Amino acid sequence: MTLDPRAEYDAIAAALAGAGVSSSQMFGVPCLKYGGKPFATFHPDAMTFKLRPPEHAAALALPGAHLFDPSGAGRPMKEWVEVPAAHAARWPEFAREALHYLASTL
Repeated sequence: MTLDPRAEYDAIAAALAGAGVSSSQMFGVPCLKYGGKPFATFHPDAMTFKLRPPEHAAALALPGAHLFDPSGAGRPMKEWVEVPAAHAARWPEFAREALHYLASTL
């Protein structure tokens, strides 16, 4: 069975919908929001998550993961980690942690 990253993202969105999470757009890509603020985005080959330690370090330690730089101009968003689809099995975990992080700041 071949991994379908969009299906993985959609499953996460559906699972979190009951927790007050909505789907929207950020930087022209699908994102998940809570309280009107984004905590995760989807790209065809990755998802990004707004994380705090220790989850931030765990995500960055995955091969191919890096700080999210939406402009591509060398100005990454320090709390956001882009996790490649090769690690989609970890996406639900990071999405939940990103949601908890955001919820704790509201």
